[in-house]
Amino acid sequence: MRVTLLHNAGAGDDDQPDAQQLIELIRNAGHAVSYRSTDEDDWVRALSEPADVIAVAGGDGTIGRVAKRMAGRRIPLGVLPMGTANNISHTLGVADLPLERLIAGWQLARTRRLDIGVALGPWGMHRFIEGLGVGVFAWTIPEADASGTLANLEAADHKIAYALQMLKDHLQACPPIALRATLDGDDLSGEYLLFEAMNIQYIGPNLYLAPQADPGDGQLDVVMVTNSERERLIDYLSSWQNGEFRRPHLPTRRGQRLAMEWTGFHVHSDDRIWPDEGAMPPAPAPIDVTIEAHAVTFLSPA
Repeated sequence: MRVTLLHNAGAGDDDQPDAQQLIELIRNAGHAVSYRSTDEDDWVRALSEPADVIAVAGGDGTIGRVAKRMAGRRIPLGVLPMGTANNISHTLGVADLPLERLIAGWQLARTRRLDIGVALGPWGMHRFIEGLGVGVFAWTIPEADASGTLANLEAADHKIAYALQMLKDHLQACPPIALRATLDGDDLSGEYLLFEAMNIQYIGPNLYLAPQADPGDGQLDVVMVTNSERERLIDYLSSWQNGEFRRPHLPTRRGQRLAMEWTGFHVHSDDRIWPDEGAMPPAPAPIDVTIEAHAVTFLSPA
């Protein structure tokens, strides 16, 4: 097989294989490999090269960027999980498999087509793999990005635990957001601490918010946390910090089209925050969230 390897060398912790080790693993499995670092400005050009598999070695950010570029194309993505949270890899069932086993299984792997979320708003159009939302998680992302302590932690599980603690700290005192929203025409308006339109089960630092989410069903799972669920979510965050992935019981609705009215609050699309430091557009403004069904193909173990 012809494999194009896209690699984020900065993903995860120091225990990850380097570029040469990854190339050797792929060649030892009998494949021809073309390597490109995602740190290079022109890495996107590699997606146009002839290939049977696009291998992505990195975390959710890297996998998501490649997957959104590959939407609508039939070349499958082979994920080599090397990130901190590995939410997409958990969804595919490959997060805990050895890289050698994953690579050796590409020949016989089945394909799995996943949906991609599409959000139209004052920012233009964003695609997302994990989810889009407002509230405590969107508020915490900029702080996590700027945290020197978080950046200096080496072990992935320590990074996850610290990020979850940041969320807990915000959740203790954050005010709810008054939100006007409909899902397939049904009114969901209310005051929310967290309001997430999920495409997969996990988001951010292994936030296991939507255990029933199926990323191939053409629908969003909208998770809604009000003041009434504040203490329950804090309890879930504590258990996830300890590696206990208890299934959450949070108010959730499923649908295909979410409409929200933006009134100045922060919105995240995967790990991207809007508004950024640019000029603030006039509010109110509409946000329309839909699903591009079966948009991208992944390899999944046979």
